[in-house]
Amino acid sequence: MTGLRDDLTEDAFLGGRVHVLQPRTGYRAATDPVLLAALVNGRPGQRVLDVGCGAGTALACLAARVPGLELHGIEVQEDYAALARCNLPQATIWTGDLLNPPVALKAMQFDWVLTNPPFFDAAGAASPDAGRDKARREAVPPQDWAAACLRRVRSAGHLAVIHRTDRVPDLLSGLVGAGDISLIPLQARIGRPAKRVLIRARQGAGGPFRILPPLILHEGAEHGHDGDDFSLEALKILRDAQAVPMC
Repeated sequence: MTGLRDDLTEDAFLGGRVHVLQPRTGYRAATDPVLLAALVNGRPGQRVLDVGCGAGTALACLAARVPGLELHGIEVQEDYAALARCNLPQATIWTGDLLNPPVALKAMQFDWVLTNPPFFDAAGAASPDAGRDKARREAVPPQDWAAACLRRVRSAGHLAVIHRTDRVPDLLSGLVGAGDISLIPLQARIGRPAKRVLIRARQGAGGPFRILPPLILHEGAEHGHDGDDFSLEALKILRDAQAVPMC
Protein backbone atom coordinates (compact mmCIF):
# COMPACT_ATOMS: atom_id res chain seq x y z
CA MET A 1 0.00 0.00 0.00
CA THR A 2 1.47 3.36 -1.03
CA GLY A 3 1.52 6.25 1.42
CA LEU A 4 1.41 3.97 4.49
CA ARG A 5 1.85 5.82 7.76
CA ASP A 6 5.11 5.19 9.59
CA ASP A 7 3.27 3.90 12.66
CA LEU A 8 1.39 1.21 10.69
CA THR A 9 2.22 -2.02 8.90
CA GLU A 10 0.22 -3.89 6.26
CA ASP A 11 0.12 -7.59 7.12
CA ALA A 12 -1.10 -10.55 5.08
CA PHE A 13 -3.31 -13.36 6.38
CA LEU A 14 -4.87 -16.46 4.81
CA GLY A 15 -2.03 -16.86 2.36
CA GLY A 16 -2.40 -13.29 1.08
CA ARG A 17 -6.18 -13.36 0.66
CA VAL A 18 -6.47 -10.74 3.41
CA HIS A 19 -4.37 -7.64 4.09
CA VAL A 20 -4.81 -5.74 7.35
CA LEU A 21 -3.37 -2.47 8.59
CA GLN A 22 -2.05 -2.81 12.14
CA PRO A 23 -0.08 -0.63 14.55
CA ARG A 24 3.65 -1.08 14.19
CA THR A 25 3.81 -1.17 17.99
CA GLY A 26 0.94 -2.13 20.27
CA TYR A 27 -1.49 -5.00 19.97
CA ARG A 28 -0.88 -6.97 16.76
CA ALA A 29 -2.93 -9.92 15.53
CA ALA A 30 -1.24 -13.25 14.85
CA THR A 31 -2.93 -16.66 14.50
CA ASP A 32 -5.64 -16.34 17.18
CA PRO A 33 -8.12 -14.19 15.21
CA VAL A 34 -7.62 -16.40 12.15
CA LEU A 35 -8.44 -19.53 14.17
CA LEU A 36 -11.41 -17.76 15.76
CA ALA A 37 -12.85 -16.72 12.40
CA ALA A 38 -12.45 -20.29 11.15
CA LEU A 39 -14.70 -21.48 13.97
CA VAL A 40 -17.62 -19.53 12.48
CA ASN A 41 -19.66 -21.70 10.13
CA GLY A 42 -21.70 -18.79 8.81
CA ARG A 43 -23.88 -18.42 5.72
CA PRO A 44 -24.35 -15.44 3.39
CA GLY A 45 -26.95 -13.04 4.78
CA GLN A 46 -26.27 -13.83 8.43
CA ARG A 47 -25.40 -11.06 10.90
CA VAL A 48 -22.07 -11.34 12.75
CA LEU A 49 -20.59 -9.36 15.65
CA ASP A 50 -16.91 -9.44 16.69
CA VAL A 51 -16.56 -8.31 20.32
CA GLY A 52 -13.23 -6.60 20.93
CA CYS A 53 -12.53 -6.58 17.20
CA GLY A 54 -9.26 -4.65 17.36
CA ALA A 55 -8.15 -3.72 13.85
CA GLY A 56 -10.66 -6.17 12.36
CA THR A 57 -8.46 -9.15 11.48
CA ALA A 58 -10.97 -11.85 12.47
CA LEU A 59 -13.80 -10.17 10.57
CA ALA A 60 -11.59 -9.70 7.51
CA CYS A 61 -10.64 -13.39 7.53
CA LEU A 62 -14.26 -14.42 7.98
CA ALA A 63 -15.40 -12.16 5.14
CA ALA A 64 -12.79 -13.72 2.85
CA ARG A 65 -14.12 -17.20 3.59
CA VAL A 66 -17.88 -16.43 3.72
CA PRO A 67 -18.97 -13.60 1.41
CA GLY A 68 -22.28 -11.86 1.92
CA LEU A 69 -22.28 -11.63 5.72
CA GLU A 70 -23.54 -8.53 7.54
CA LEU A 71 -20.45 -7.63 9.55
CA HIS A 72 -20.32 -5.70 12.83
CA GLY A 73 -17.53 -5.15 15.32
CA ILE A 74 -17.29 -3.40 18.67
CA GLU A 75 -13.98 -2.09 20.01
CA VAL A 76 -13.40 0.02 23.12
CA GLN A 77 -10.24 1.70 21.78
CA GLU A 78 -11.09 4.32 19.15
CA ASP A 79 -7.74 4.15 17.34
CA TYR A 80 -8.16 0.40 16.78
CA ALA A 81 -11.80 0.88 15.80
CA ALA A 82 -10.69 3.46 13.22
CA LEU A 83 -8.26 0.94 11.74
CA ALA A 84 -11.03 -1.67 11.61
CA ARG A 85 -13.20 0.78 9.63
CA CYS A 86 -10.32 1.30 7.22
CA ASN A 87 -9.68 -2.43 6.87
CA LEU A 88 -13.40 -3.27 6.57
CA PRO A 89 -15.29 -0.47 4.82
CA GLN A 90 -18.21 -2.87 4.30
CA ALA A 91 -18.60 -3.45 8.06
CA THR A 92 -20.22 -1.43 10.83
CA ILE A 93 -17.64 -0.84 13.55
CA TRP A 94 -18.94 0.47 16.87
CA THR A 95 -16.77 2.19 19.45
CA GLY A 96 -17.81 1.17 22.94
CA ASP A 97 -17.90 -1.35 25.75
CA LEU A 98 -20.08 -4.44 25.35
CA LEU A 99 -21.12 -4.29 29.00
CA ASN A 100 -22.58 -0.85 28.24
CA PRO A 101 -23.06 -0.97 24.45
CA PRO A 102 -24.40 1.76 22.20
CA VAL A 103 -28.19 1.88 22.33
CA ALA A 104 -28.62 0.85 18.70
CA LEU A 105 -26.29 -2.13 19.12
CA LYS A 106 -28.03 -3.17 22.33
CA ALA A 107 -31.25 -3.55 20.35
CA MET A 108 -29.66 -5.95 17.85
CA GLN A 109 -29.31 -9.73 17.88
CA PHE A 110 -26.75 -11.70 15.90
CA ASP A 111 -26.54 -15.10 14.24
CA TRP A 112 -22.89 -15.29 15.27
CA VAL A 113 -20.91 -13.50 17.97
CA LEU A 114 -17.17 -14.13 18.04
CA THR A 115 -14.66 -12.88 20.56
CA ASN A 116 -10.98 -13.05 21.47
CA PRO A 117 -11.11 -11.63 25.03
CA PRO A 118 -8.13 -10.14 26.85
CA PHE A 119 -5.97 -13.09 27.90
CA PHE A 120 -4.20 -11.87 31.02
CA ASP A 121 -5.28 -11.14 34.58
CA ALA A 122 -5.83 -7.51 35.56
CA ALA A 123 -3.26 -7.88 38.35
CA GLY A 124 -0.53 -8.95 35.93
CA ALA A 125 2.37 -6.85 34.73
CA ALA A 126 1.37 -3.97 32.49
CA SER A 127 2.64 -3.57 28.94
CA PRO A 128 4.51 -0.32 28.29
CA ASP A 129 2.22 0.26 25.30
CA ALA A 130 -1.20 1.45 26.49
CA GLY A 131 -3.11 0.01 23.53
CA ARG A 132 -1.47 -3.40 23.84
CA ASP A 133 -2.03 -3.38 27.60
CA LYS A 134 -5.75 -2.65 27.29
CA ALA A 135 -6.16 -5.33 24.62
CA ARG A 136 -4.39 -8.02 26.66
CA ARG A 137 -5.35 -7.44 30.32
CA GLU A 138 -8.82 -8.25 31.67
CA ALA A 139 -11.02 -5.34 32.69
CA VAL A 140 -13.95 -7.67 33.49
CA PRO A 141 -14.01 -11.34 34.57
CA PRO A 142 -14.24 -13.91 31.73
CA GLN A 143 -17.65 -15.11 32.91
CA ASP A 144 -19.08 -11.59 32.65
CA TRP A 145 -17.52 -11.12 29.21
CA ALA A 146 -18.99 -14.43 28.00
CA ALA A 147 -22.42 -13.63 29.42
CA ALA A 148 -22.43 -10.19 27.77
CA CYS A 149 -21.51 -11.75 24.43
CA LEU A 150 -24.22 -14.39 24.78
CA ARG A 151 -26.85 -11.67 25.33
CA ARG A 152 -26.20 -10.44 21.80
CA VAL A 153 -26.80 -13.92 20.27
CA ARG A 154 -30.24 -14.59 18.86
CA SER A 155 -32.12 -17.79 19.72
CA ALA A 156 -30.37 -20.75 18.08
CA GLY A 157 -27.45 -18.50 17.12
CA HIS A 158 -23.83 -19.22 18.02
CA LEU A 159 -21.04 -17.81 20.15
CA ALA A 160 -17.40 -18.54 19.21
CA VAL A 161 -14.52 -17.87 21.63
CA ILE A 162 -10.76 -18.36 21.77
CA HIS A 163 -9.14 -18.13 25.20
CA ARG A 164 -6.62 -19.63 27.59
CA THR A 165 -7.27 -23.13 28.90
CA ASP A 166 -7.21 -22.04 32.53
CA ARG A 167 -10.08 -19.64 31.83
CA VAL A 168 -12.43 -22.39 30.59
CA PRO A 169 -14.30 -22.89 33.92
CA ASP A 170 -14.99 -19.16 34.16
CA LEU A 171 -16.10 -18.91 30.54
CA LEU A 172 -18.47 -21.87 30.88
CA SER A 173 -20.02 -20.37 34.01
CA GLY A 174 -20.98 -17.34 31.92
CA LEU A 175 -22.76 -19.39 29.27
CA VAL A 176 -25.99 -19.96 31.19
CA GLY A 177 -28.74 -20.57 28.63
CA ALA A 178 -26.40 -21.98 26.00
CA GLY A 179 -25.90 -25.60 25.02
CA ASP A 180 -24.42 -27.75 22.30
CA ILE A 181 -21.03 -26.53 23.57
CA SER A 182 -17.96 -27.84 21.78
CA LEU A 183 -14.38 -27.31 23.00
CA ILE A 184 -11.29 -27.83 20.84
CA PRO A 185 -7.91 -27.85 22.64
CA LEU A 186 -5.14 -26.02 20.77
CA GLN A 187 -1.82 -27.79 21.23
CA ALA A 188 1.39 -26.15 20.04
CA ARG A 189 2.88 -29.60 19.36
CA ILE A 190 2.14 -33.29 19.90
CA GLY A 191 2.61 -34.17 23.55
CA ARG A 192 2.39 -30.58 24.74
CA PRO A 193 -0.44 -29.41 27.03
CA ALA A 194 -3.09 -27.28 25.39
CA LYS A 195 -2.67 -23.66 26.52
CA ARG A 196 -5.53 -22.26 24.45
CA VAL A 197 -8.95 -23.51 23.43
CA LEU A 198 -11.66 -22.79 20.91
CA ILE A 199 -15.22 -22.88 22.26
CA ARG A 200 -18.44 -22.82 20.26
CA ALA A 201 -21.85 -22.65 21.94
CA ARG A 202 -25.45 -22.31 20.75
CA GLN A 203 -27.98 -20.01 22.38
CA GLY A 204 -30.96 -21.87 23.82
CA ALA A 205 -29.78 -25.29 22.63
CA GLY A 206 -29.93 -28.47 24.65
CA GLY A 207 -27.14 -30.49 23.07
CA PRO A 208 -24.38 -32.12 25.15
CA PHE A 209 -21.01 -30.65 26.04
CA ARG A 210 -18.26 -32.13 23.84
CA ILE A 211 -14.48 -32.05 23.92
CA LEU A 212 -13.31 -32.59 20.34
CA PRO A 213 -9.90 -33.87 19.18
CA PRO A 214 -7.13 -31.28 19.63
CA LEU A 215 -5.85 -29.15 16.80
CA ILE A 216 -2.05 -29.60 16.64
CA LEU A 217 -0.59 -26.33 15.35
CA HIS A 218 3.04 -27.28 14.61
CA GLU A 219 4.86 -30.32 13.23
CA GLY A 220 7.26 -32.31 15.38
CA ALA A 221 7.88 -32.50 19.10
CA GLU A 222 10.00 -29.33 19.11
CA HIS A 223 10.94 -26.39 16.91
CA GLY A 224 13.76 -27.64 14.70
CA HIS A 225 14.36 -25.01 11.98
CA ASP A 226 13.84 -21.38 11.07
CA GLY A 227 10.56 -20.37 9.46
CA ASP A 228 7.04 -21.72 9.77
CA ASP A 229 6.54 -25.35 10.76
CA PHE A 230 2.75 -25.41 10.90
CA SER A 231 1.02 -28.76 10.70
CA LEU A 232 -0.95 -29.64 7.57
CA GLU A 233 -4.18 -29.30 9.57
CA ALA A 234 -3.21 -25.83 10.76
CA LEU A 235 -2.12 -24.74 7.27
CA LYS A 236 -5.53 -25.64 5.86
CA ILE A 237 -7.02 -23.09 8.27
CA LEU A 238 -4.30 -20.43 8.42
CA ARG A 239 -3.35 -20.38 4.70
CA ASP A 240 -6.15 -22.08 2.77
CA ALA A 241 -9.11 -20.41 4.53
CA GLN A 242 -10.75 -23.68 5.56
CA ALA A 243 -13.07 -23.90 8.57
CA VAL A 244 -12.07 -25.58 11.81
CA PRO A 245 -13.31 -29.21 11.67
CA MET A 246 -16.07 -29.81 14.21
CA CYS A 247 -16.16 -33.63 14.27
